[in-house]
Amino acid sequence: MRPEKPHFSRIVKYMIFLYVTGTLYVLVNRDLPTLPSEADLSLNSRDSLDSESPAENVITSTTWVNSKRKQTALWINSKGESETLPESVILSKSFSQSMGAPNVTPYYFKATEHFSQNDITICTLVTHDRFPVLARLVKNYKGPVSAAIHINDDDQRDSIVEDLQQIYETEPLVRQYLDVHLIIDKHDRQFNLWRNVAKLFARTEYVMMLDVDFHICTNFRESIRQSSKAMELLQSGKAALVVPAFEFNKQSEGLDYATFPNTKKDLLELVTKDQIDMFHKKWLPGHMDTNYTQWYTSSKPYRTKSYQHSYEPYIIYKKEGTPWCDERFIGYGANKAACLFEIYISGVEYWVLPNDFLIHQTHYYPEDTRTRERRYNRQLYEVFREEVCLRYNRKFKANGVWNGPEAANARKECSKLRGFRAAAANLG
Repeated sequence: MRPEKPHFSRIVKYMIFLYVTGTLYVLVNRDLPTLPSEADLSLNSRDSLDSESPAENVITSTTWVNSKRKQTALWINSKGESETLPESVILSKSFSQSMGAPNVTPYYFKATEHFSQNDITICTLVTHDRFPVLARLVKNYKGPVSAAIHINDDDQRDSIVEDLQQIYETEPLVRQYLDVHLIIDKHDRQFNLWRNVAKLFARTEYVMMLDVDFHICTNFRESIRQSSKAMELLQSGKAALVVPAFEFNKQSEGLDYATFPNTKKDLLELVTKDQIDMFHKKWLPGHMDTNYTQWYTSSKPYRTKSYQHSYEPYIIYKKEGTPWCDERFIGYGANKAACLFEIYISGVEYWVLPNDFLIHQTHYYPEDTRTRERRYNRQLYEVFREEVCLRYNRKFKANGVWNGPEAANARKECSKLRGFRAAAANLG
């Protein structure tokens, strides 16, 4: 009887098989993001759904993942099936009304502070000349700030980025509280696009739409926390809180923020002396619906009794579920009013905080440019208002709420448009 030979050939073949399999796995997966397993999904797992359920194919999880080449959004449905989309595609769709796909870098700098979801993020837009004012705003507010910073894509680009880096490195409070979202392109003054970027990447449930040149004179966050009425309104998502805006009658007195009043009592003394008044008093439609006369004597939040389409207060409101700014408005004139108009038509009421206020810091305006852009945007705004009214009319009717309180703002304001009733009736 012959002794058995070791099965060397079988062992060698097995080792070769393992080597080839492992090599192929590494080659295929080295540039791909790691996909979460079914056990990692945060929403309903496949096993918890009936196989006949129509909800079987709905998206149940979305995750941002990094590969060596690009950042990608990963969607996973209830079956564990996945699909990806590049960040660039998602951002181009998100800002599809702008002047071409914007080159946006979210969180170019990210604040080190961990923010409570119940906090209020100031959303603002900034260009190079306003960097010092931005730093001042952050240091004064000492809370979350989401800034969309636009830099022209030209030979000054790199030096401007270095200036931004310098501020971030030398200002501890800026590092602590400021999220910077960088926009580098050749399209200047896309104000509503920039507002949307700042709002989109804000990390709290509530946001404040604010121009960077305003000095926050009071602690409105504390005022809101201490007012059960203000908190109730804000949490409902159906109200926006107005912080009244002021400016000095003599522009020279508005240069030094250190001299600004920080209590309502001190402010009213300046009002009595005719040193300070409502912001843009020469353009009453912009802020008159705040009703400053009522504000002077008020001690509780109050709802604005009137509204007209040029009203553009500075508001605190819920991020999720509220409209975005229309990005077709390029340059000065009607851009912020358009944001506030759609928010109002969507069913959000404006309520004024009784003890808080802002003061504008004087700076130069390029009036020739503003005049030309206002003329164009005024025409666009007329068309925009009609579009918004017809869209919300159809939405509210489809949801069966056109005659209810949710659509009250739309019914009242849209009826002012010539031909709206007839057009809305024809749409059914």
